[in-house]
Amino acid sequence: MRFLSYLFFVSLLIPAAAQTSSDMCSPIPDAPTEALLQVPADAPSQTHPSTQAPSALTPQAAPPNAENAAEMPKTTVDPRQQQPKRILGFMPNYRAVSAGEIPPPPSAKQSFDLATVNSFDYSSIVFGGLTSLLAEGTNTHPDLGKGVSGFWGYYWRGFIDKTDGNYLVVFALPTLLHEDVRYYAMGHGGFKRRAFYAASSVLIARNYQGEKTFSGAEVFGRAIAQGASMLYYPDQDNTIGALLSRYGYSIGRDAITATFREFWPDIATHVLHRHP
Repeated sequence: MRFLSYLFFVSLLIPAAAQTSSDMCSPIPDAPTEALLQVPADAPSQTHPSTQAPSALTPQAAPPNAENAAEMPKTTVDPRQQQPKRILGFMPNYRAVSAGEIPPPPSAKQSFDLATVNSFDYSSIVFGGLTSLLAEGTNTHPDLGKGVSGFWGYYWRGFIDKTDGNYLVVFALPTLLHEDVRYYAMGHGGFKRRAFYAASSVLIARNYQGEKTFSGAEVFGRAIAQGASMLYYPDQDNTIGALLSRYGYSIGRDAITATFREFWPDIATHVLHRHP
């Protein structure tokens, strides 16, 4: 009887001892393990991800190369002074740089592409036709005649004038002289100040270092283009006075275009109540 009582008492102690042993062997929740406590003496202390210094191996810490740096925006551009690629969705405006932007100098290929799009864009075909009609109507060059033949005489000559002028002023001479002849909009200040700045851009350009310089590409490029025009204009239109008149017209046209580019964001925002 005493033996049976002893067996009954042992049977009650075995599950309790097993449970106690299990509790003692299981790790305490959130307690540091031995592996975590064995930290090398020279290991840096771990900080919060938001304050931890980026590793030199991470892309964020790697210094940008020249290509990436050129693509990084330099300053913040006011959306109200953003220069669109096309004005009213029609007129090419690729030569304009928004106020506050400082892009890298254009490559030779970029300058060539810019001259090409300005010369052969569909809008150039339309504008060429309108200016030819105006020139014929005002009898600018009487020797070219009237009617269809007169219109065609005005048109193809005007097209060559603009095309060779674009390639000289936008591509060839800027690449040779290291000039950036894009229009850098001011976007702030009084009307007179901005108008003078825009009109004078035909005489002042930027070199590849971003410094202001005399716009030899504009001044000499338009002169060379007018000299070449003597090959296809009648002799009566190749006098000194006629050449100076066409030269002044080409320079004045570029000055007016630059002024229009300068104030277009203001016109779009405050007059047309639309995004530039």
